[in-house]
Amino acid sequence: QLQLVESGGGLVQPGGSLRLSCAASGFTLDYYAIGWFRQAPGKEREGVSCISRSGGSTNYAGSVKGRFTIFRDNAKNTVYLQMNNLKPEDTAVYYCAADSDSRYGTLSSEYYDYWGQGTQVTVSS
Repeated sequence: QLQLVESGGGLVQPGGSLRLSCAASGFTLDYYAIGWFRQAPGKEREGVSCISRSGGSTNYAGSVKGRFTIFRDNAKNTVYLQMNNLKPEDTAVYYCAADSDSRYGTLSSEYYDYWGQGTQVTVSS
C-alpha cells in the first residue's frame, strides 16, 4: 500500500523552529516530485513548497521564502521541511504530497497523486 506519513508537528513559540518529515512506504520517492501544503481553519489549502525528483530544484510560496527550506534524502525515502522563524500565521495542518507526472513539482495541489494524513503545527505564545 502506497502511503505518505508526516511527522514533526507540534506547538512552538513565535520565532521558533520545527522540522517536518514526510516518509514514504510502499513506493520509492525518487520518482516523485514532492510538495508541502498547509490548511488553516476556515482557509483554503495552499502550497508551501515543492522539490524536484532529484532535489536540485525547489520552489516556495512568498509567505515562507527565506524562512522555510525543503530538502530530501532519497536514501531514507524521506522529504523534510525545515521551518524557521515561525509566525502565528504559519499555524495550520501541514500535508506532504507526491506528484508522479512532474519532474519539478508545483505549488498547485491538483497535480498530486498521493497525500499524507497531515501534521498539526501551532505557533503561539
